[in-house]
Amino acid sequence: MFDAHKLDDLREQHDRWEETTLHQTTRRMPERPGPFTTISGRPVRRVYTPLDIAEQDYATDLGFPGEYPYTRGVHATGYRGRLWTMRMFAGFGTAEETNARYKYLLEQGNMGLSVAFDLPTLMGYDTDAPQALGEFGKCGVAISSLRDMRRLFDGIPLGEVSTSMTINSPAAVLWAFYIAAAEAQGVPMAALRGTLQNDILKEYQAQKEYIFPPEPSMRLVTDTIEFGTRHLPQWNTISISGYHIREAGSTAAQELAFTLANGLEYVRWALRRGLEIDEFAPRLSFFFNVHNDFFEEIAKLRAARRIWAREMRETFGAQNPRSWLMRFHTQTAGVSLTAQQPEVNIVRVGLQALAAVLGGAQSLHTNSMDEALALPSEHAVRIALRTQQVIAHESGVTNTIDPLGGSYFVEKLTDDIEEEAYDYFRRIEALGGVIPAIEQGFFQQEIADASFRFQQEVDSGQRGIVGVNIYQDNAPLQIPILQMDPQGYERQITRLDDLRRTRDNDAVQRALDALRDAARGTANMMPAILDAARADATLQEIMDVLRGEFGLYQEKHII
Repeated sequence: MFDAHKLDDLREQHDRWEETTLHQTTRRMPERPGPFTTISGRPVRRVYTPLDIAEQDYATDLGFPGEYPYTRGVHATGYRGRLWTMRMFAGFGTAEETNARYKYLLEQGNMGLSVAFDLPTLMGYDTDAPQALGEFGKCGVAISSLRDMRRLFDGIPLGEVSTSMTINSPAAVLWAFYIAAAEAQGVPMAALRGTLQNDILKEYQAQKEYIFPPEPSMRLVTDTIEFGTRHLPQWNTISISGYHIREAGSTAAQELAFTLANGLEYVRWALRRGLEIDEFAPRLSFFFNVHNDFFEEIAKLRAARRIWAREMRETFGAQNPRSWLMRFHTQTAGVSLTAQQPEVNIVRVGLQALAAVLGGAQSLHTNSMDEALALPSEHAVRIALRTQQVIAHESGVTNTIDPLGGSYFVEKLTDDIEEEAYDYFRRIEALGGVIPAIEQGFFQQEIADASFRFQQEVDSGQRGIVGVNIYQDNAPLQIPILQMDPQGYERQITRLDDLRRTRDNDAVQRALDALRDAARGTANMMPAILDAARADATLQEIMDVLRGEFGLYQEKHII
């Protein structure tokens, strides 16, 4: 992009600047104590110039928005054509309580729904299971049956909204409940729009909400990809998620590399199933964390698009340009929120949300200021949504596409993060691939080491966290905290008893037997799971069949 002679001149000018202007300034006024690094520990130079990106080629490394390699965005018009989807993640207590929150959010300008499930649901247990005791509705909504799913979306037309569901090991079952709930509204599955998280690989690496061993878990994921490709053309059957990898303590480059390595592994499994790359790749989606380091996060998202486009086109031979596109949802970093001075979290979330927008996100959730203390109150979630709306309508950043493109710093960071990601790809391949690397504890150790380094920096005071180790304040808490219905648990238990008493239990048993047969064979299990959901089998009844066939996974201890 730059003339060689001009670069030589610039190099001389840079050396002169360091020896004169910079030296005179620092002698009179020394720089602050370092180190000057990103949150991930990446050194940051004093100044960036064309010398740092001298090897870049505009056409092959950047391109134009809406064109390969999509570094500058997947849409030719950016946000001038359409704003990102403001999709607030929500769920708590009973289905009715969460249903009321969804309706409130839609009234406030929320553009799509995003379901948070409670821990028993995430682990495939009904609310009344002994394993679920004490966890009802605490980190999301309790959904134990099709009837619960119908209550969750009562009065919300599923043919008109898009819904994201953060569910992994039991993803196929919750998806079946959703499809059946839509059918009860008269909406055929082909008309449904939304996303399943359904990313089991990152559970073994970071979040640990796995149930089955990796091989049968990957079979289930591939079943959903195949079923969605055939029957739900508007549904993203997987959201390949770096968010939880980052929340576990990874660096930005680790989040990017491990997420994309997982994505490439899902592609390989779908190809082995017999699907064509251009059949399913356009419906793959991604989910990234956006942390505090403003420029590093923007660079990470730009690098992600470029790597995915290259791998889809050059490694897997995708011909359809839509297969090259990386479409992603972003969420501000929950791990960055503090219980101390929670109002300051509004500022953190605002900066993170702005980075997501400048990084070209298609969808965004902004965390609420009270989430280090409790599930979000109505007051807090409204401020979080308004944060996105201010960025969209008042900041001016949506007027041009990729406004930081061409920044020497951002372009250099993008290149560096991409290079580090490819280094991780090579290391994972040398270990035998993603699943062998999981079994050997590679991802887990890398994340743990990064998390430990960051915490050491905080504990030593090397890295300041406002309200935690700098600018502390002992003022009493003055924000409202969400209160859930104290009778919700008893009502949920009563409903489960009523469900088991009033349904056709013979039909339930036949459906569960058919699912067991499907699990023992090689056919796609989604039709049998869907039939069991329609018959009013509960979440745990369906999952127990699969537990019986696939067994439970126990992670090896890494020393």
